[in-house]
Amino acid sequence: MHKDIREIIFTEDEIRLRIRELGEEITADYAGKTPLLIGVLKGCYVFLGDIARSIDLDCEIRFITASSYGVSTITSGDVRIGMDFDFPIAGKDVIIIEDILDSGNTLAALRNFILARKPASLKICTLLDKPARRQASINPDYTGFLCPDEFVVGFGLDYAERYRNLPYVASLKPEIYSE
Repeated sequence: MHKDIREIIFTEDEIRLRIRELGEEITADYAGKTPLLIGVLKGCYVFLGDIARSIDLDCEIRFITASSYGVSTITSGDVRIGMDFDFPIAGKDVIIIEDILDSGNTLAALRNFILARKPASLKICTLLDKPARRQASINPDYTGFLCPDEFVVGFGLDYAERYRNLPYVASLKPEIYSE
């Protein structure tokens, strides 16, 4: 799997440090509250686990599936939200936890989906923000790193369900995903 990597963009240590900083920022912003962290599966699972442990507050943690990629490297533009919430959202301080904000199509649809359920507040926390690919009008409230316009994997991000378990974020060799 490591032989498929072109370049490590964010090391494990850099990610660990930045997540600790994000956790401190969220802890300060939500002091006295119990935020509801909603992780967007599947890519968020590594980031959500680490960010949740970095937030020094009681938190609720839930998951939702949403995607506009399937097994492709390019968004289809067709956002599929895989399930409705079986838990209350109204009146809660919600933070969407996402691995990467790329085109913004998925997060824009998910934001509208959640806002229709009347949360007290809604913010977005993403490990990576890739504004060069943005199609929807959406920006994160909390960002781990600005990501270069490259196809990246690792730390939960995948290509065809592979590479999620890499402890760093890296660009994949183009010949791997253009086969």
